[in-house]
Amino acid sequence: MSRRDRFRYAVAVDMIVLTVREQALQVLVIERASKPFLGKLALPGGFLEDGENLDQAAHRELAEETGLDAETLHIRQFRTYGDPDRDPRGPILSVAYVALMPDLPIPIAGGDASAAHWTTADDLLSDPAVLAFDHHRILSDAVDSARDLLSHTTLATTFCPPEFTISQLREVYETVWGIELDPSNFHRKITRADGFVTPTGGKASSDGGRRATLYRAGPATQLYPALLREHHPKNARQAGEHQELSTL
Repeated sequence: MSRRDRFRYAVAVDMIVLTVREQALQVLVIERASKPFLGKLALPGGFLEDGENLDQAAHRELAEETGLDAETLHIRQFRTYGDPDRDPRGPILSVAYVALMPDLPIPIAGGDASAAHWTTADDLLSDPAVLAFDHHRILSDAVDSARDLLSHTTLATTFCPPEFTISQLREVYETVWGIELDPSNFHRKITRADGFVTPTGGKASSDGGRRATLYRAGPATQLYPALLREHHPKNARQAGEHQELSTL
C-alpha cells in the first residue's frame, strides 16, 4: 500500500441531537438539499474545513444546518465510522457526536439542509431505509448508548430543566427506555443515590394538592448501584414482562 493510499479518507462529522419533546425521545434530522440522497432525511453534519478541528466542525455544522448553538448543549464525541462503502462519494471517515438537551426549540434549516425538524427516534429506527448513508446505524448506536448510560450514570438530568421534580426525571427514564416505572420505587432509588440529585429548597407550582419538591443535578456522574430497567406492571399481561426486565 502506498503512502497516498493510507491517507485517502476524507473526514466528516455527524451530529445525533436527542431531546425529550411531547413525551417522546426525538432526534434532530435534516432534509438533504444536495446529492447524494437529495431530499432524503439525514443527521446534521458535513466535512471539516481547512484549519478546523473536529469539535469546531461539529459546532459549525450544527449551527449552519439547524440554527442551534452547540455551546448550549451537552455534547460529546461518540464514535467513529469508517466502512469504505458508507458514502457513495468515496471513503469518508465520520466522527459522530451526541448532543443532549431538554425540550429543544424548533430548528432552522440552512447550509446543506433544505429543512430541519424533530422526529421520534422510534419512527426513524423502524425502517433502515428512512435515513441517508449509514445514519440508521449511527442513530441506533447512539440511542442504545443513551439508554445504557441512563442505567449507570447521571445522564438523565441533562434532559431536564435546571430545576425539576422527581416525576419529571422519571418521565425522562420512561421516555428513553420506553417502559413504565413504579413511581414509589423510582423516587426511593433516586433520592438515596449519593450525589444524583440535590433538593433546591423550592416547590413546584401546582393548581392544587401537594406541591412536589424541586431538585437540581447533583455532583455525581456515576450511579452506584446501577438503576435497572424494572417495568411497573399495570395488569396481568405485563406481570411476565416485569419479571424479565427486572433481571437486566
